[in-house]
Formats: sequence, C-alpha cells, structure tokens
Amino acid sequence: MNLRSVRLPDFIRAEMGPILQNWEEFASTLLNAEHLDETGLRDHVREVLLEIADDLDAPLSETERVAKSNAHGPKTDWPPSPAVAHGGERHDTGFSIFEVISEFRALRASVQSHWMNAQPELSDELLEDLTRFHEAIDQAVAESMAEYSRLNEKDTRLFGAVLAASADPIFVLDDKGRFCFANKATTEQFNLDLDTMRGRSIFDLGCEFTSDFKRNLEKVIAGQSTYRGKFFHTHASGQDRRFEFTLAPVRDEQQQLEATVCVSRDITQQTIAERKVWHSAHHDDLTGLPNRRLFMDRLEQEVKHAKRNDLSLSVLFMDLDGFKEVNDSFGHEAGDQLLRTVADRLVDCVREEDTVARLGGDEFTVILTGINEPKDAELVAQSIIDAVVMPFGIAERSIHVSASIGISCYLEDATTPVELLKAADQAMYEAKKVVSRVARAS
Repeated sequence: MNLRSVRLPDFIRAEMGPILQNWEEFASTLLNAEHLDETGLRDHVREVLLEIADDLDAPLSETERVAKSNAHGPKTDWPPSPAVAHGGERHDTGFSIFEVISEFRALRASVQSHWMNAQPELSDELLEDLTRFHEAIDQAVAESMAEYSRLNEKDTRLFGAVLAASADPIFVLDDKGRFCFANKATTEQFNLDLDTMRGRSIFDLGCEFTSDFKRNLEKVIAGQSTYRGKFFHTHASGQDRRFEFTLAPVRDEQQQLEATVCVSRDITQQTIAERKVWHSAHHDDLTGLPNRRLFMDRLEQEVKHAKRNDLSLSVLFMDLDGFKEVNDSFGHEAGDQLLRTVADRLVDCVREEDTVARLGGDEFTVILTGINEPKDAELVAQSIIDAVVMPFGIAERSIHVSASIGISCYLEDATTPVELLKAADQAMYEAKKVVSRVARAS
C-alpha cells in the first residue's frame, strides 16, 4: 500500500494493529486499568475506530456537517454505539471520567501522529479527512461521556437512596474533619439537621467519644488507611448506645486524601447479648457467682500477679455439712434457696476484690488476695463458718447447716492454680473428718 497517498479511513483499517497496541500501552498506565487484561484494555476501541473510518467514507450534507462540527452527529438508542458501550464499560470497571477522557485524547493523538508521519504532504482531501476525524472523535467522546454520566447519575441516585434508607449512621468528613454529608440516621443520632451539621467538625458536637475519634481520624489521614473501632454515645433520648465504626479515606485522582467516610453500626443489643452469653458461660445459674471456669481463670491471674509482685494469696474450699438432709427433707427448691442464701452470706464475709465462686453442688471456693499471714485467712474462714451456722429461714422453717473449710496458701502449700485448689480441697476433707469425729464423740 502506498502510504504517501492513503486516506485516513483506509489508514485506520490498515494500521489497526499498531494503533491498538499503542492504545493498550497507554491504557495500562491508568490507575483503574491495573486489573484489566488485553481484552479489557482494548474495550470497544476497534469498533470505535471502524465506525469512525466508515463515517469518514460517508458523504455529508451541509446540515450534517454543521452538526458534526458541534459533536451532534446522528445517534440511535439501540443498538448502542461502540463509544456509548465503551463509556458504560469504563464506568462499570471503576474508571474515573478523567481517565476516560484521557483515553480518547491519547487515541486522537496516536492516530493523527501515525497518519501524518506517513503523509509528507496533505492534500485538501486529506485535510478534510483530518477535520472530520477530529469531529468524529469529539462525537465519540460526547457519546461516551453521556453514557458514563448517565450511569454515574444513576449510581448517585441509588447510593443516595441506600444511604437514606440505611439504619446505620453514615457521614463524610472533608480533609479538615468537617461534616459535608450525613444521612438521616446520623442526624437523628446527634439530634441535629444536616444544615446545622455541615461545616462543623464532630468535635464541635461535644460528644464523649470525640477525643478518641480525633486520634483515630488523624491516623487515617496520616496513613491513608482504614481504621475500625468502637465508641459509646449517649443518644438524644438519653439512652447509652454502643457503636462499632469504620473510618475509610477517600482519595482524589492524585491519590491525595480529600475526605473520610465513617460508617457506624449500633451494636448495643449485640453487646448486651454477648455479655449475657459470656456471663452465662462463666457464672453459676443458681447463685450468680463465678463458676469453676471463671474461678480458675481468676486464680491463674492472681497467681501470676502474686508472683510478679512477691505477694501472697489464699484459697478457701468450703463444703456444707447437712445440705443433703435439707434436700431430702424439704425438697430441691428449699435446697436451691439455701444455696442462694449461703452465696449471699459468703460475699458479705469477704472484700470486694476477693472472689467467691460455686464449683457445683454445695461446694464453694474463695480467693483471698493480699493475705499477709495464714491466720488472716483463718479469720476469714471462721467468719464464714459463723455466718453459715446462723439459722436460715426457708419455707417457713428454721434450717440449720454448718460448713467445713480448707485453706491453702500460695508458696507455702502450692505454687500453681490447680495445686492450690487441690490442697484447699484436701484441707477441707481433713476439717470435715475432725467435725465428724467431734460429732461421734458427743
């Protein structure tokens, strides 16, 4: 082919391969094209160029020529032109509108440069081809942008509807930390309308969580990374609510932070439910005291604390004497009431920092922290015995039981949680034997 005299539409068809290769090389440099393969990078460009070539071959009336010069060539709604399809595809794959425009700019420059380098002299006919080519590119840009904008406006409407309908507070802060958008759930959360909130920072609202929020927002801005956390907020109704939230940076075309989005979710009921589950798993259903699992966990922590700080602690293991007779004589309901009352008396005999637990049946344990001498633990044990021996008013009867208690001390008797509990248990059985011998002797 004699390229010195070839017309532009013929040149486009003949040199489609190199033109598309140049296009692909440029498109691959765009930020949102990183995930695209060759097919995605060349999306509809061949069809756009072939349509332009056909357009250049077609004669134009004066009216059509004027319309073309203003990028208002004839259009059909269906099937969509390749330029329309390209705009839609680029929108759906996350391209920015500036990236789409830059693609057409690069395509215009590539075709013009290749063709003019092959044409040392441009005749009037070739200049006419160049003029009409620019008009056709302008038409393609207009069609592509119209479709991109149509889809973008649809996304905006859908996004707005989602935000408005969302029960979760969602808001956007500008690069200065000031509100520029807040959905209805957010305005209700702060009991303010959007016009009042817009332009103010979250710190201006005087909420109790703002200091922590500010610190986390600064992390997001500095690192341009997502942050997830939780905060408490007193609702306008006076209710205390707990939220989990995500702060995410919004970047501009130069990857500079331009805003921060905060999406939060009320997890108050979830937190309450989780606490109930945790409490149920770690506490005795009958007495509300810590169960064996929580007792051993606390004992392990107290042993570690005593070891680090060279402190002492004692474990008391208690068993009720006469409990079986109460159950047999008055029934399990009376036995349960007795256990609940015993638990209350045990708690009253120790300090707040001590731990009283029910291991099961009529067995109770106590962790006494900061005990200076073994006799101090013995005094507490005696106060418990004295409290338990007092009569219990249950089922309109005066019920009497007693307690046997064994004591173990950290370092003197054992150094691990399991061994401390075992030593206290053994000491309790020794005490019970003594009680039994005294009873038989009397």
